Amino acid sequence: MRLTIKALLVAALTLCAGASQAQDQAAPAAPIPDGPVPYTSLQRPARPAATRPAPPRAATTPAATTTPAAPIGVVAALPVTASGARLTPLETLPPAELEAFVDGVVRSAMARDHIAGVTVSVVQNGQVVLKKGYGFASLTPSRKVDPDATLFRIGSISKTFTWIALMREVEAGRMRLTDPVNRHLPERLWVRDQGYRTPVQIANLMDHSPGFEDRALGHLFEQTFARERPMAEYLRQERPRRVRAPGEVASYSNYGAALAGQAVSYVSGEPFERLVEQTIFVPAGMHNTSFREPHPPKVGIPGAMPTRLADNLSQGYRWTPSGFEARPFEYIGHIAPAGSASSTASDMARYMQLLLNQGVIDGATIYGPRSAQAFRTPLRKTPAGINGWRHGFIEYGLPGGRTGFGHAGGTLSFLSNMVVVPDLKLGVFISTNTETGGDLASSLAGQVVGQFYAPPQPYPRPGSDALKDQARTFEGYYLGTRRAYRGLESIVGLAIGGVTVSVDDKGRLVTSGFGQSRTWVPDGNLNEGRFISSTGSEHLVFSMGAGRAHSFQSAFGDQTFERAGFWKKPSTAITLAVLTFIAAASTLAGIFLRNRREFRETSIQGRASLIQNIQATLWLTMLVLFGVWLSHTGDVANVMYGWPGPFLFIASACALVAAALTLATLILLPAIWRGGRRVDSWTALRKLAFSVTVLLYAAFAIVLWFWGVLSPWSG
Repeated sequence: MRLTIKALLVAALTLCAGASQAQDQAAPAAPIPDGPVPYTSLQRPARPAATRPAPPRAATTPAATTTPAAPIGVVAALPVTASGARLTPLETLPPAELEAFVDGVVRSAMARDHIAGVTVSVVQNGQVVLKKGYGFASLTPSRKVDPDATLFRIGSISKTFTWIALMREVEAGRMRLTDPVNRHLPERLWVRDQGYRTPVQIANLMDHSPGFEDRALGHLFEQTFARERPMAEYLRQERPRRVRAPGEVASYSNYGAALAGQAVSYVSGEPFERLVEQTIFVPAGMHNTSFREPHPPKVGIPGAMPTRLADNLSQGYRWTPSGFEARPFEYIGHIAPAGSASSTASDMARYMQLLLNQGVIDGATIYGPRSAQAFRTPLRKTPAGINGWRHGFIEYGLPGGRTGFGHAGGTLSFLSNMVVVPDLKLGVFISTNTETGGDLASSLAGQVVGQFYAPPQPYPRPGSDALKDQARTFEGYYLGTRRAYRGLESIVGLAIGGVTVSVDDKGRLVTSGFGQSRTWVPDGNLNEGRFISSTGSEHLVFSMGAGRAHSFQSAFGDQTFERAGFWKKPSTAITLAVLTFIAAASTLAGIFLRNRREFRETSIQGRASLIQNIQATLWLTMLVLFGVWLSHTGDVANVMYGWPGPFLFIASACALVAAALTLATLILLPAIWRGGRRVDSWTALRKLAFSVTVLLYAAFAIVLWFWGVLSPWSG
């Protein structure tokens, strides 16, 4: 396995220089790049001069000396523009330089992040500038990535086809963005009020502001086809809870996108997969793109992906210490409009050309001017640099102050991104087939724009002394809105969905969360709460009130991070868990370590002691089982497919019973202190230990209630 990957990473583009009429030997082959190739170091072959009579040569003067000729076959890099960028917006990317640069970026990331396969396409001015596959679509049997034939799962990029299908219905007058979505759904799929009188509108689904909580574990992806169900059944059974009014906050919702797709299907009278094929894929010439999945026939499930496509699907991978581990196919058909599409780099190149040409490709009109304008107009009013959701498309801030739109996509194994930049007539698509490919997928488009069309920017940006003085204005713990709000799944959102904000000694804002830390510097007046990355062009904007930040949004705009109370901090839960473990272990140890006098007790104290011993056993069992469950979460697929699992379920049940017994001991606490005669009662030290333990258990139970741990039935 390792030798195969090593051979893959050593492979590189070989450039052969043709023999010159004036030379007998070929130029040596270019060295293989180990990483991104600086543009200024690139050299292009000299063009042969046209054959024509030479003009009369002027006399040489000191003021008109000639420049020494460059060596044959070598010319200098392209000149830098007045803005400092290497190309102006009117200039097209040089294919050779682009390929060399992308080769360096991709191969470096594949080696660093252990990525098995990558597919890339770049278009500009209606032409495919680069289309290339890297690595392997399958390791067993060995099959290389072919940009024309290999299908990658593109995840949430699928949603962009859903928005196009929806806007076609809007253009046809059968739907309006201000319509309540319930108007276009069968009654069994209606969005319930749940205490919110304002109905969810079509536009709320497009800008991810319907107010739904976000649930995914145990149902968003399926490992076996036997668990697949029709989309309508899925939407009815997995209906999320409404946690805020529509339009209030953008909080990414896969369920909302699927609901939009179901509405389009209901209005058109066609199954979603067939509708998209007939109205988008076939007329656009995207013959290797499909929302269908490979599977045997099943009643109520859309037909399977054609064999010619299924045979070219890339395998998904996970990197482990022993090498690449193949993952099973991810079934997403039950929520198809949100993420089940598969495509090739070649087809995605055609799609980007269509987007850049306002819905028209090869004379076929996929959508009209109204939709084209909508996809370039944000639905939400957001600060500059923050995605405002261009009718479902993500708005990207890019180097050099440029703006693009597109969408990112992710499944358990595939990470993808598509960005089109209208003012450059440029589009970049990339997909990776390994779970570690996220950084490469999210950054490639920005790197291409930054390398060729943005002036050099000195990094890192300097910090601010004023920020150090106002550190407390921003510092704190912030919790994201994209999560489950009740039940066992809320454990995951509270555990990993928060961000700690601090200010370092260099005057930079530091955000720590999601397994990484990033630094930011003020972008303008601090009172406005705007920050820009110290090493890039991404923005962060805080909402200010009463001289203090109370929430912030990242550039992606998929959720808002709100200040959270101490009881929602993971550190609080961990501290109480450790103290509860110590207290429970000490309680049980006391049974064997107490002397005879300490066994004297009243009848009430005896019952209280028995209850506390049971509590201690339950708390220890709960903590041990939770630790066992936690040890299996290294692979997110285990969590997704096996949710909640027996360990977490039993741990939750133990916590629920222990919490109920805590209530009983709290009621008994006054009687414990009254006791009886001194010789027949606990010592003051034991009473104190009992009381402290009861209060500790109570505090732990309250925090677990906020975290959703005390509801095993909700798994």
